[in-house]
Amino acid sequence: MDILFAQIQADLRSNDALRQSGALLQALQQSAAGRDISILAKSAVEEIVASPASAISKKLAFDLIRSTRLTADLWETVCIGIRNDLDFPDPDVTAAAVSILAAIPSYRLGKLINDCNKQISSCFDSPSDNLRFAITETLGCVLARDDMVTLCENNVNLLDRVSNWWNRIGGNMIDKSDAVAKVAFESVGRLFQEFESKRMSRLAGDKLVDSENSVAIRSNWVSSMVDFVWRRRNALMARSLVLPIENFRATVCPLVYAVKAVASGSIEVIKKLSRNSKSGNASSLDTVNAEKFVGVSDVVSHLAPFLASSLDPSLIFEVGINMLYLADVPGGKPEWASASIIAILTLWDRQEFSSARESIVRAVVTNLHLLDLSMQVSLFKKLLLMVRNLRAESDRMHALACICRTALCVDLFAKESVRRGQKPVPGTDIASLFENARIKEDLHSVTSKTLFREELVAMLVESCFQLSLPLPEQKNSGMESRVIGALAYGTGYGALNWTEPALEVVEVCRPCVKWDCEGRSYAIDCYLKLLVRLCHIYDTRGGVKRVKDGASQDQILNETRLQNLQRDLVRDLREVSTPRVCTRLIWAISEHIDLEGLDPLLADDPEDPLNIIVSTIHKVLFNTDLSASTTNRLQDVQAVLLCAQRLGSRNARAGQLLIKELEEFRTNALADSVNKHQCRLILQRIKYVTNHSESKWAGVGEARGDYPFSHHKLTVQFYEASAAQDRKLEGLVHKAILELWRPDPSELALLLAKRVDSSLLKVPPSAYTLTGSSDPCYVEAYHLTDPSDGRITLHLKVLNLTEIELNRVDLRVGLSGGLYFMDGSPQAVRQLRNLNSQEPVLSSVTVGVSHFERCDLWVQVLYYPFYGSGPADYEDSEEDPQVMRQKKGMRPELGEPVILRCQPYKIPLTELLLPHKISPVEYFRLWPSLPAIVECTGTYTYEGSGFMATAAQQYGESPFLSGLKSLSSKPFHRVCSHIIRTVAGFELCFAAKTWYGGFLGMMVFGASEVSRNVDLGDETTTMMCKFVIRASDESITKEIASDFQGWLDDLTDGGVEYMPEDEVKVTAAEKLKISMERIALLKAARPRPKSPKSEDEEEEEDEDDENKDNEDMVNVEGGKPKRPTTLFKLTAEEAEHRALQAAIIQEWHMLCKDRNTKVN
Repeated sequence: MDILFAQIQADLRSNDALRQSGALLQALQQSAAGRDISILAKSAVEEIVASPASAISKKLAFDLIRSTRLTADLWETVCIGIRNDLDFPDPDVTAAAVSILAAIPSYRLGKLINDCNKQISSCFDSPSDNLRFAITETLGCVLARDDMVTLCENNVNLLDRVSNWWNRIGGNMIDKSDAVAKVAFESVGRLFQEFESKRMSRLAGDKLVDSENSVAIRSNWVSSMVDFVWRRRNALMARSLVLPIENFRATVCPLVYAVKAVASGSIEVIKKLSRNSKSGNASSLDTVNAEKFVGVSDVVSHLAPFLASSLDPSLIFEVGINMLYLADVPGGKPEWASASIIAILTLWDRQEFSSARESIVRAVVTNLHLLDLSMQVSLFKKLLLMVRNLRAESDRMHALACICRTALCVDLFAKESVRRGQKPVPGTDIASLFENARIKEDLHSVTSKTLFREELVAMLVESCFQLSLPLPEQKNSGMESRVIGALAYGTGYGALNWTEPALEVVEVCRPCVKWDCEGRSYAIDCYLKLLVRLCHIYDTRGGVKRVKDGASQDQILNETRLQNLQRDLVRDLREVSTPRVCTRLIWAISEHIDLEGLDPLLADDPEDPLNIIVSTIHKVLFNTDLSASTTNRLQDVQAVLLCAQRLGSRNARAGQLLIKELEEFRTNALADSVNKHQCRLILQRIKYVTNHSESKWAGVGEARGDYPFSHHKLTVQFYEASAAQDRKLEGLVHKAILELWRPDPSELALLLAKRVDSSLLKVPPSAYTLTGSSDPCYVEAYHLTDPSDGRITLHLKVLNLTEIELNRVDLRVGLSGGLYFMDGSPQAVRQLRNLNSQEPVLSSVTVGVSHFERCDLWVQVLYYPFYGSGPADYEDSEEDPQVMRQKKGMRPELGEPVILRCQPYKIPLTELLLPHKISPVEYFRLWPSLPAIVECTGTYTYEGSGFMATAAQQYGESPFLSGLKSLSSKPFHRVCSHIIRTVAGFELCFAAKTWYGGFLGMMVFGASEVSRNVDLGDETTTMMCKFVIRASDESITKEIASDFQGWLDDLTDGGVEYMPEDEVKVTAAEKLKISMERIALLKAARPRPKSPKSEDEEEEEDEDDENKDNEDMVNVEGGKPKRPTTLFKLTAEEAEHRALQAAIIQEWHMLCKDRNTKVN
């Protein structure tokens, strides 16, 4: 291998272009084989990039550079080589040099572009198509990047140049060369997509916080490009038609985006964001509505032929998606959407473009509302079959949510239209979703293996619940506003209009109660919850209301349908496959069935609803199958007994039947002692109600409309596959529903809605100083995190504090903990040149984080006060190659570096966490099952006294949480919105996830006590906090426990001081001792204090004592012994009163003693 590398290096050193290109190809082969070719890259940089060479050799050398990593010195050499090549007469060499600009590290890019701006601008005017193509392609990639936006933010001259280059790229969209025009279209499209999706570009490896200026800069570029495309749209459409057909696809996106921005008015908001002061720009787009509509129509008629005539599936898809995007503008026509959707669905039918199945379905379902009613209805059946075949659950759920919402929307809209006198459209009811034979068969089958039917029923029911909530407010026009408008029209803003489609859902999905889902119950629970809600709203217990009661015809019809549905469900009770579902169905029916409306003549008929319910209750009570997947016997029996109590209290016949059942169950071995006592209580209640039949309200409870069952088990500790599947399905359904019905607005939408004064524009974090006060270089740093990619960017600012100019300063950054560099190198080196005195220089380093662990970045500054002259000039290519090689070997003298070691930059552990939203119920359910636990104690003092210093103060600013106030800015989700308070303490609950998915729960318990050292009358109080942390993984708690003080500092920014356990115990012992002393003082205050007495008094006392003893003996003999009593405890006031008395008596004795002394 060494011989091969030596041969390659020898070839690279030769002046023969053929040998050089062969050697570079061999080096690339070695790189592709995974070998370390850094030594070859060094030779390539020195012999080819930094020297005159053929265009092919240059290109291959740049490919080699991209495939390996270079040191900072070599990058410097590359930049010098690029600068020389940009002035080279051969345009192909210049094109090769331009192409490598995208690979230059961002810390070196700004200076290079500044130095070479004239050469770069002149490339746009070059007669060479190849060079114009290279400059358009490279700048299209580089200028859209976030690091370029940040560079422009700090450099006004660079901003003007880049804005000018964007205009040149826009102009190249009409270039005579097809390749240049295509790549210019692509570049502008990339700029629009980068702005629209607000996705931070990963091309530079940096994730930078967007500030107000960078949004304005990007908005400025976007608005100028939209302006250009709108003004030149006809020329651009004509140019795109003469491009080769395979290139046409690139032209679609920029045209459509710009035209839609103007037609929908969003360009005005973008301009406000860009804060552009030039008045000329603002007036250029003041177009009338007619012109906007004509512009949109022109683009649609330009694109439409490709839907029918093109044979390229990806082109059809691109054109279809963009036409759907245009169909949404004010004045858009349903035909535009229908043509696109038909073309996209044809791709599905032809089994082409199968790699984009998910994209096809997503495109169709999200734009369904743009079609007319009849077409929406005709698509439902087909779409459900398409969705059923999607592999990814999230795609399936999103599509189902869209279909269910559109079906409800269509149903409401059609009904309202009929009410307003229009002809009914057939197939607009919810039942049309289930008309397809396969879907219908799934619904009616008892033991189908597919999960799709459960997903469909759950999604449909959850969508009905969303419909019952107030519709979200829509401020802007767009896709969503159409749907909201249709729903508002359909519900007529009436509070109960949503119940009509919900009633249809409940009727259509009735067969789901018979399903055997292998223990899963989420879909059935959803169905029964909706049924109970509807029965409660319509009060089915009271029978069908009449017109004279004030009921409308619609209400009477709905109530009759509900009553019939209840009867059907009662008949279905016998066919329900599992006792668990059977119990829940009994609950849903028995609470709300109209018992008074039953025919008394059919009392003996086994088909009578009441008889069926009672026989099913018997079946559940005496069920002996105890398999966990079908029954939860404890819960089932409890629920059935409660149903029995309520049924028996409501109706005399039900009471008689149930008394018999309960008596039988009480005596059976299946009933445990709790059940027996419960039965006795229920029987007493039913008998009481039966005996007091004249008192109508005795024992009758109102129907509350609650459905107390859930698929959630009481704890996670006992794993059950079906419960886990239910939880997963519930999570997927809820996520899809919320994303569709109540989506979080994107960052850009928030910015556009709130204008520029948005809270989203983050303030850069505060910087930490890494150097000492007397160091010759001042270094400060702050970091930014990107949890989605698992990256951290360290931003450094270096300031030369010496009087001399430093020609070269190296920053070395090393790592410890779970950090790694993107390119796998052990350390990063940033070379800074020409640091003037007191002039700050910025630099940044991006690292990846592999796992949850404490991380440090170690910065070293090496500066060379004796750095020699600059590198030799190689312009004279006519010289002898030997002389040239000697010249290249002359390196400038570095001299001895001065090494400055800085403090390590610690990454707080909390930075590797993300807030995890979780309900309190779920949190407390999960808490006991988390395997890893660790706890520590911390203290902080705060000012305050009396009631003001306690946690019991509910309102106003209480100082007791002052040490924990920085917790609100940390990445934790506060589980309970309020603080769980006690008189002198509190409890806080937090939930978070690590970047790698591990769950971490934290509870903080606090108890305050008044400090003993009161200084200058300001009473301070000490808060003792117990931090209890539980995690899903041992490694998380182990990392926290390795440095408790560090963890508390990360959490509270140094507000809480860690107390080791032995100190806590010592403090507790001290407290106990003090309290014991206080109690002893109180006890000492109780007996009468003895004073020093004279001999006469002592003799008298002795006689008194003897008399007392004799009295005691008499009392004992009389059967009345005297014992200390515990019946009366002293209150604090009484103890204080007695102590005061004792003190007075003591004082009086002293006075007596003094008097005796004086008399003597």
